[in-house]
Amino acid sequence: MKQAGLTPLQRKQARFAYWLVAPATLLIALIYVLPIAVVVLASFTDYTLVSDYYEFVGVQNYRTMVSDAQFGNALQNTFVYALYFLPAAFGVSLFLAIAIQERKQFRSILEVLYFLPVTSTLAAVALVWAALLDSRQGFINGIIRSFGFEPLNFLGSQDLVLFSLAMISLWSIIGFNMVLFLAGLTAIPKSLYEAAAIDGADHPVDKFLKVTWPMLGPTAMFVAVTTTITAFKLFDNVAIITRGGPDKASEVFLYLAFLEGFEYFNMGYSAALSVAFLMIIFLFALMQALFVDRKVQY
Repeated sequence: MKQAGLTPLQRKQARFAYWLVAPATLLIALIYVLPIAVVVLASFTDYTLVSDYYEFVGVQNYRTMVSDAQFGNALQNTFVYALYFLPAAFGVSLFLAIAIQERKQFRSILEVLYFLPVTSTLAAVALVWAALLDSRQGFINGIIRSFGFEPLNFLGSQDLVLFSLAMISLWSIIGFNMVLFLAGLTAIPKSLYEAAAIDGADHPVDKFLKVTWPMLGPTAMFVAVTTTITAFKLFDNVAIITRGGPDKASEVFLYLAFLEGFEYFNMGYSAALSVAFLMIIFLFALMQALFVDRKVQY
C-alpha cells in the first residue's frame, strides 16, 4: 500500500509503528549486522593483533585458505563430526518424543529430566565428561574393564575423539530437540489416527509412516536445519577438552579460526575463515530448506 493512498490517521499509525520497531532494529544492527560487516572487511586485510599497521590485501586470505592444509583438515574433521552427530541428534530425539508422547504417567517428570542437560553450563559439563571418559580413571572405562575388555582412549585416540565429542554434544541437545518434536506431535489431530485405523493402519509403524511422519514435516525440517547449524558450530568442547588433539584430529573449523586469531594473531585470516564458515552454514541451511521443504506437508 502506497503512502499517498493512506488517510492521515493511517499515516500516523504507520509512523508510530516504525518508531516502535526502531529500537529493536537498531539493536539487531548493532549486535549482528555491524559485527558481521566488520569481520567481512577485516577478511580483506592483513590485520594482526601485534601490529597497528595493516593493508588491504584483497582476496589473498581466501587464496591462502584454499591451499592451507590445516583448513582442509579442519573442514574434514567438522564434516566427520557432523556425520556422527546429526543422525543421532535427530533420530534419538524423535524416538524419545514419540515414547514420552505415548506415556500417561510421569510424562512431565521425564520431559524435565531429558531437558535438564540443555540448561547445564557447557564448561562444567565438558570437564565432567572429560573425567568420565578418562582412559585410566574414567567411570566409563571402569565399566568396560568390569566386563573384561580393554579400556578405550576416547579422547586420546584419533579414531575415537570425534565420535566421543559427538556423544557429549548429543547428550546436551537431545532434550531440546525432543521438546520441539513433542510440540509437533501434540499439534497432530487425533482424528487423523482414528481415520488411519479405520483404513487399516492400526500398527504403530503404519501410524508413524502414514500419519505421524508426514504431519511432523515442518517440525522435522526445523530440527534438521537447527541441528546442522549446531553441528558446524562445535567449539566449546574442543577448546575445553581436547584443544584440537590428538595430533589435530579434533581441530574443527571454528577452533582453527580461534587459533589463527587469538593464538597466532592473524586476525585477517581468522576473519576470512569466519566468513567462509558463515557461507557454508548458509548454503547447508538453504539446501535443506529448498530440498526438504518440497516434501513437507503443511
